[in-house]
Amino acid sequence: MASRLGTVRKRLADLGADAALLTFLPDIRWAVGFTGSNGVLLVTPDAAHFVTDGRYEAQAEREVEGAEIHVPGYKLFEYIAEHALLGEPGTCVVQSDHLTVAQLDRLRGLMQVIRFQPASKLLVEAVATKSDDEIERIRAAQKITDSVFTDLLSMVKPGVAELDLSAEIVYQHLKRGCEWMAFEPIVASGARGALPHAHPSANAIEPGDMVVIDMGGVKDGYSSDMTRTVAVGEPGDEARKVYQVVLDAQEAAIESARSGMTGRDLDQVARKVIDAAGYGDAFSHSLGHGIGLQTHEWPALSSRVEDVLPVGAAVTIEPGIYLPGKFGVRIEDIVVLSEDGCVNLTHSPKELLVL
Repeated sequence: MASRLGTVRKRLADLGADAALLTFLPDIRWAVGFTGSNGVLLVTPDAAHFVTDGRYEAQAEREVEGAEIHVPGYKLFEYIAEHALLGEPGTCVVQSDHLTVAQLDRLRGLMQVIRFQPASKLLVEAVATKSDDEIERIRAAQKITDSVFTDLLSMVKPGVAELDLSAEIVYQHLKRGCEWMAFEPIVASGARGALPHAHPSANAIEPGDMVVIDMGGVKDGYSSDMTRTVAVGEPGDEARKVYQVVLDAQEAAIESARSGMTGRDLDQVARKVIDAAGYGDAFSHSLGHGIGLQTHEWPALSSRVEDVLPVGAAVTIEPGIYLPGKFGVRIEDIVVLSEDGCVNLTHSPKELLVL
């Protein structure tokens, strides 16, 4: 954790600031290890203060590394002001992506001698560059999701409701060691598969349906995320063609994925395959996203951004084609980027399974 606080201090120096007030809980966990739901972290060049409420006194003592712990009650900003934890008048960076206007106004009212400087994406690149331990935690979470998918296949059959499959996905993730779900599972059959973020419904699977299954759990704080599309009975020539195009696009992107390229460039690798097959308008979302302490984190693999992908970033590769009124197909893996390519942490089969 000391090296991570050093990273925060380097960002202070880069920004010409005297302190940073971290209010985004995933970044606080990354920096000092705290896993609770209320706390702020104040970092200066020579000190670090973690402030929380009484519910977390014992937990903070157990988890927080590298910072002095303060447990004043619920008025955390007021405590910082009253005890002058920011020190002499100066500039304090705040996380503008995660601090409300009301909170910023409150800080400025409490500490008028401090200049609060909003900063966007303060730690995103540092958080995205995963350590070996973080990669192993993501790998462990993804292994659980792989195993859930393997065992779920016996349930995917005509007459089974999407909601029943969703409930089984949740149960099996928790039973196998996940703390909670990374997101509500997506189970979408037939025409509902053309909705990229469909909520599971009471609809029953019918013969010939393509079924999109997107799921992930959280293990030791780190998320998994995997999508597979299966056929229940013979899906027909069009569905087979679309499935192969999506698979070709995903494999092309995985083959090209490496640090140093932009998220836009990697998105374009998959998009060109889908465009060439005549389905460009049916690929309606970005190629993927970073993953770790958050299910969706920086960097984005999107045609709209030029962010350079760092070494050690864990990202999803998930192209899809969605044909309204017919079906959808999406295939998603998690990979970890290096200068030479990437390592795939997902092992579920990707050839079209006809159940």
